[in-house]
Amino acid sequence: MSVEVLSTPHGQTDAAPFAPYVWPAIVLLVAYAAVPLVANSYFLEALLLPFLALSLAGVGLNLLAGYAGQVSLGSAAFLAIGAFAAFNLNLRVPGLPTLVNILISGVIAALVGIVFGLPSLRLKGFYLAVSTLATQFFTQWALTNFGWFSNYNSSGVIDAPKLSAFGFEFVTPVARYYFTLSVVVLLTLFAWRVATSQTGRNFIAVRDNEVAARVIGIPVLRTKMIAFGLSSFLIGAAGVLWAFAYLRTVEPAGFNLDRSFQILFIVIIGGLATIRGAFLGAALIVTAPVILSRIGSFFLGDLFDSGVLEMSQRVLLGVLIIAFLILEPDGLAALTARMWKGIRTRLGVAASN
Repeated sequence: MSVEVLSTPHGQTDAAPFAPYVWPAIVLLVAYAAVPLVANSYFLEALLLPFLALSLAGVGLNLLAGYAGQVSLGSAAFLAIGAFAAFNLNLRVPGLPTLVNILISGVIAALVGIVFGLPSLRLKGFYLAVSTLATQFFTQWALTNFGWFSNYNSSGVIDAPKLSAFGFEFVTPVARYYFTLSVVVLLTLFAWRVATSQTGRNFIAVRDNEVAARVIGIPVLRTKMIAFGLSSFLIGAAGVLWAFAYLRTVEPAGFNLDRSFQILFIVIIGGLATIRGAFLGAALIVTAPVILSRIGSFFLGDLFDSGVLEMSQRVLLGVLIIAFLILEPDGLAALTARMWKGIRTRLGVAASN
């Protein structure tokens, strides 16, 4: 399992202190400067916006499952909690800035996550995963049966308010992309800082051996609660982006169990205990339906309808998960790192010749 660290290997000099930041800087430059210039509205709204929101949700779940070793199957519930909390805060607290709304909604999701994370004090592994389903089912039941959450809308489907910050409204696809990208970058940086701090090391120690962690003085119970809280906070913030920036509607049906499994698949395919793995996994999950649709339409034509597409996507995800678990348990993050290392080695050999 690959774990991202900041420190340089023992014995190496500090000759290239900024080397780890080169690729993230290049990616951010492309994301902010190049992508809006070449991407059309479909690419921004159908691919990039869901990719960014799901990536942030994957980062949140990876803190919990990858770093802290606490399995959860209720991620979609915290997406819903964040989205509905933001909707109600915007409705009932006039003038509340959107960024503050996102933070408060994330905190509300974190508090709920801590409450539903209490079983982790007694349960582990499969039993903990099953217990987290209670969050999923209880949240959907509450949002469906209590009209207050949806402002007593008869259909339960409500329009999300417009995004705004610092006196600007983010209405166009490009504007919503910039807003979402900025929030995801800031919160991912926060998650990366947590993962590489003493808190992150405590997560890893608890994941590897709770008894040994307790012996060396790590507060195991508090560490687990922090993991559930931080994970739920990030996923709740992702839910606000998913509803406000991407879907622009809020409804309980959009946060079902399939969404929880989708986020879990992102973490498994991308790689546990690595921040970049969440982005790699989300990229594959978001682009897979588009690629399948193009390939299926090319070979089958009109026979490849939406039902066949959905079934093909499920089969593909199942095959990918089995393949990664058997061939590359560390996911796309380890695979891409190995490929890049091979390319650098070949380039070095070619240059020396």
